[in-house]
Amino acid sequence: MSYQVLARKWRPRSFAELVGQEHVVQALANALEQGRLHHAYLFTGTRGVGKTTVARILAKALNCEVGVGAEPCGECGSCRELDAGRFIDLIEVDAASRTGVDDTRELLDNVQYTPTRGRYKVYLIDEVHMFSKHSFNALLKTLEEPPPHVVFLLATTDPQKLLPTILSRCLQFNLKRLPLALIRDQFRRILDDEGIAYEPAALEHLARAADGSMRDGLSLLDQAIAFGAGKVADAEVRAMLGDIGVDQAAPLLEALAEGDAAALLDAFARLVERAPDYAAVLEALLRLLHRVAVVQVEPAADDPEAGDHDLVAGLAARLTPEDVQLYYQVALLGRRDLDLAPDPRRGCEMTLLRMHAFRPDAGAPPASAAPPSAASGREAPGRSASPPARRPASAAAPREAAAGDAWHARVAGLQLGGMARQLANHCTLVREEADAVVLRLDPASEQLRTERTEGALQKALGDAAGHPVRLSIEVGAVAVETPAAREARESDERQQAAEQSIASDPHVQALRDAFGAEVEPGSVRPR
Repeated sequence: MSYQVLARKWRPRSFAELVGQEHVVQALANALEQGRLHHAYLFTGTRGVGKTTVARILAKALNCEVGVGAEPCGECGSCRELDAGRFIDLIEVDAASRTGVDDTRELLDNVQYTPTRGRYKVYLIDEVHMFSKHSFNALLKTLEEPPPHVVFLLATTDPQKLLPTILSRCLQFNLKRLPLALIRDQFRRILDDEGIAYEPAALEHLARAADGSMRDGLSLLDQAIAFGAGKVADAEVRAMLGDIGVDQAAPLLEALAEGDAAALLDAFARLVERAPDYAAVLEALLRLLHRVAVVQVEPAADDPEAGDHDLVAGLAARLTPEDVQLYYQVALLGRRDLDLAPDPRRGCEMTLLRMHAFRPDAGAPPASAAPPSAASGREAPGRSASPPARRPASAAAPREAAAGDAWHARVAGLQLGGMARQLANHCTLVREEADAVVLRLDPASEQLRTERTEGALQKALGDAAGHPVRLSIEVGAVAVETPAAREARESDERQQAAEQSIASDPHVQALRDAFGAEVEPGSVRPR
């Protein structure tokens, strides 16, 4: 098989070719140039970010025949053998398959002998966290008193499982997840070099699916090239990934902006015909809402080269920042609760209808407007016979309930804890302006209001809105259900439902009839 996959063909062979890990490269390059070498290095990070690659480049830099330095020549015998994976003094070990202490002792028995070919004998131990406790102890003894000709390069995705005594004897480098733009640009360079046609939007989808891992991204790119018969097209990539693009999710937001429930349901039905993954629908909507919110705060923050930039900018102009924040919270909670719905489609559909129902009642007539005369059946002067497009102003109770639901969703998404969250949970939303929020606190909970808790709540609201917010809290009787009251009510309802389910269970009834058994009070807990 002559074809070499992209992840292997484009694996960096020098520090200059490594992308996205400049903080690690700089530290290692400086140490190599200054001769400040350590006997043990630990590379941590998620899969596919370059841990083993960095270790191999470091092994090459230590054993290059030209000399130790940050730029190995790549031409000498040692460099060529290291690139080919047959350098005799680089011992690579997969700790996942050699967890026993006997394996570790056998491995370390040869540490005392000098290198056969190179300057240093390098032990590269991948997934080192898979070692057993006894294996760690055997390794620790060598790390405490290492021979001068030995260097240990350890790599792991889970450094928390390493013993503190191991960590304290290593120089530790944490490789970060790669940003989407960097992965996308690397895809572009590779495809240009390979002479493969591509569409920029397709690279965007692939880079997002890579989830910070260059190796995973290159594997997906290989798959996309095969799927597209030698080219990388947006339509084929979406079909391969089951991804939902901005142009597919945008009609949902457009219908919400218009307040048109029929158009919203129609857009949802057309979307799920092509992408019946309802979790993916909400995730695509969340991604789009995030981009819209960012554009509203800082238009230059969105990538102008993205093919859907104008569409996102248009939505940012049509929706208010408050609507976007509310829709995001509703979608986030809907995504979390999707498994609790009777079926995923109904759960997703109800989430969208909840966004429509909670939309601010900007188009309704004022509450003081006189209703049409019921006795005469005639219209009030100057008033149309047709009902308003939005909910009538006389429906005060539904609006208050919607406001309570909106505040409950807002509180759930705030980065709060302790007494500050308790304060938020015991408040209701009175009104909200562009840069001000007014809450009402029940007098029975007034002790929660302190300078510290009020300041923390104000900061959390500002962080969520993306700009400073002035907070004012009134103390008085609350007209709607607070988040705390709702949580207590829902907890009681779940408990009652659980107790009722046990009481009506035929097996429990049979035991009660046969043996006079009774369910012990307090022993039933809802799932």
